[in-house]
Amino acid sequence: MTSGKKIKAVLFDLDGTVLDTLCDLCDSLNHVLVSNGFKPRTLDETRSFVGNGVERLVMRAVPDGTDNKSLEKCLSEFVSYYPGHMDIKTAPYGGITELLSRLSADGYLLAVVSNKFDGAVKALCRRYFGELFGAAVGEGGKIRKKPAPDAVFEALSLLGCSADEAVYVGDSEVDIQTAANAKLPCISVTWGFRDRKYLVQKGAKVFADTPDELLSTIRNM
Repeated sequence: MTSGKKIKAVLFDLDGTVLDTLCDLCDSLNHVLVSNGFKPRTLDETRSFVGNGVERLVMRAVPDGTDNKSLEKCLSEFVSYYPGHMDIKTAPYGGITELLSRLSADGYLLAVVSNKFDGAVKALCRRYFGELFGAAVGEGGKIRKKPAPDAVFEALSLLGCSADEAVYVGDSEVDIQTAANAKLPCISVTWGFRDRKYLVQKGAKVFADTPDELLSTIRNM
C-alpha cells in the first residue's frame, strides 16, 4: 500500500455486496413457506425482505396475521434448511474476487460483517474467498444485528485496526446506518439488492457502480 494512506481496512457486507445469494435465499425460504401451507415469494419480494437477519426475513415472508407459533416453526425450519442449501446458486458478483485480490495485494486488510448467522457467514467466506478475508463476523452470541455496530467493531478488533482507519462497503440502507453508527465512511454499491434511487433516499453519498470503480474509490481515500 502506498505510504500515507489513511484507510488500512475495508469492511464488506456479504449478501448483495460480495456474494449474490438471492436465489438460494429465495429457494430456501419458499421450501419452508410451501411446506407450511403458505404461498411462495418471488425473487423481487425476497430481495426486499433481506438485510435485517434471518428472523426479519421469515417474519416479512409469512402472511400478515401469522400466529407466533407458526412463525417460530418457519424460522426454525429455515435455520435448519438453509445451511445445507446456501451455496447451490450463490456466487461472487463478477469482478469481486479480482477486486479483493487486488486490495489484498495493495496491503489492505479485509473483513466481512453480515446479518446472516455467524456460521453461514464464515462457511460462505471460506468457500468462495479462501483466505482473502482476515475476519468474517455474523450475527450470534453477543453480536447484535446491524445496524448496531457490534459486528464492525468485532471485525476491526480481529484485524487490529481502529474505526478511523477503515471504510465500510455495502448495498443497503442497513449498511448506511451501520457505517454511521460505527462512524465509518460508507461506499454504497449499486449491483446488489437495492438500487441507486432507493439508496439516495436512505442517505447514501458515495457510490460504486462496478468493482473497478470501487477499487479506485478506496485507493483514493
